[in-house]
Amino acid sequence: MSAEYATFGLAPAMRAGGVLANGDYQVHRDFVDFIVDGRPLLFQLSDLDAVSPLASDIPPAIFTAHVRRLLLEAEAPLRDGRYVIYGCPECEGLDCGAVTAVIERAADGADDFVWRDFAWQTAEPADLELNGYHGIGPFRFRGAEYRTALGQLLAADEPPARRRVLLIGARVAVLAKLAAALRTIGIGAEIAADAAGVPPDELRTYGAVAFGRAVPSADRDAVRAAFDSAGVGVAYVDGLAPIIPLLVAQIEHALDRSPGDLRRLTRLAATPGTASVEVTSTCRVQLIAYRLDRLYRTHTQELLDAVLEPGEHRVPLSAKATKGESYVVARTTGSVLVAPTSA
Repeated sequence: MSAEYATFGLAPAMRAGGVLANGDYQVHRDFVDFIVDGRPLLFQLSDLDAVSPLASDIPPAIFTAHVRRLLLEAEAPLRDGRYVIYGCPECEGLDCGAVTAVIERAADGADDFVWRDFAWQTAEPADLELNGYHGIGPFRFRGAEYRTALGQLLAADEPPARRRVLLIGARVAVLAKLAAALRTIGIGAEIAADAAGVPPDELRTYGAVAFGRAVPSADRDAVRAAFDSAGVGVAYVDGLAPIIPLLVAQIEHALDRSPGDLRRLTRLAATPGTASVEVTSTCRVQLIAYRLDRLYRTHTQELLDAVLEPGEHRVPLSAKATKGESYVVARTTGSVLVAPTSA
């Protein structure tokens, strides 16, 4: 094994939930990703829809157990000293498959941790010849750096992810459908006329506030003032249109706490004739167009569903997809962006 060191770090990440074009739902998951040599390790696994064991919605005792396993302070959960690095975002166990690796102390006696023999595992034992990730690792991490990064997750004052959204708007029926969709994918949502009189402790549970487009500027300012007075920093979402999948996508983007330079999907722009999307690593990208007709009926058209290489990509848009008031949503497993079509 090479004596070269890899750097180890952690960063917030998410598996973007949403209402998909076919009507299915995809669950939202916040988790902590492993940053190896400055980039998410997940990005080296092509287009894998998975989360690390360090997810924010698991019980604290289980979260702590996962951290201590990575620190080699607890027994490996799988045979041959193997640990789950990424697993299915919808369930636990190996049935859906998981990325596993051996985690061990350096064999030469140095105070280092080694991750090696990465594999896609669906049963015991792992078949390295058939399912090994032969181009990934081994990684050797300095012990102090490794323990410091993981030890910070055990801090008692670690703030929980605020996966609740306050919905404010004039169309109660739209807000009710939006709240139901958000709750289905794992995001709490409450409907209110304003934030007046809400205790600061409750305001601190929200990660975002979404305004319907009919909410007057004065009412928006009052809500912002209430959160400012409580010392709460939240993301504010100005709803683009009464289209539920579109609004869910806007809110998902607002709740994304991952650093901008560690995201796969970095830019989306749309005109009536072309959509331009930029990705930083090989991944599956879905582009969906939504539009409202003169009777405020929603029309949906899938524009692209393909694995794209890093860089900028242009996708032609038909006149039918962007007729009138229209928007484009770009989605990967870890991020989502929304853009209106502009003349």
